Amino acid sequence: MIEHDAICRLIPHAGSMCLLDSVVSWNEISITCLSDTHLHADNPLQNKNKISSVMLIEYGAQAMAVHGGLKAKEQGDVMAGGYLAALRNINLADTDVREIKGTLRITAQQLMAQGGSMIYEFSVCEDANDNLLASGRATVIEMQNES
Repeated sequence: MIEHDAICRLIPHAGSMCLLDSVVSWNEISITCLSDTHLHADNPLQNKNKISSVMLIEYGAQAMAVHGGLKAKEQGDVMAGGYLAALRNINLADTDVREIKGTLRITAQQLMAQGGSMIYEFSVCEDANDNLLASGRATVIEMQNES
């Protein structure tokens, strides 16, 4: 299991903005993470003590970033920065995420990787009962170094 501090070293998010608590499994094409940060008082995604389900896209994006960071580390490299370029087929539960009292399970599966571009499918569920809260497809594009 990979814990929060190690996750923070893999992605550009730190402190409370690193939303994932642990990586429970990963391989060449997929990753599964857990998080209780939606219950933290200092969650940076909350507005008026509520977290819109649209914010779960960030949880999925961070799982994708951790996956990329782990793959790069395995190859003795550091993951290049990237940005979320497109979202498709987004499905969101109509809920205040703060009302979910259990752990969130975040999964991401890489569908395509070419150069610095990647396409992932992601989902966020309540871990205890598999209640789907968010899912979709995201395209990430590597940031180009300016010379």
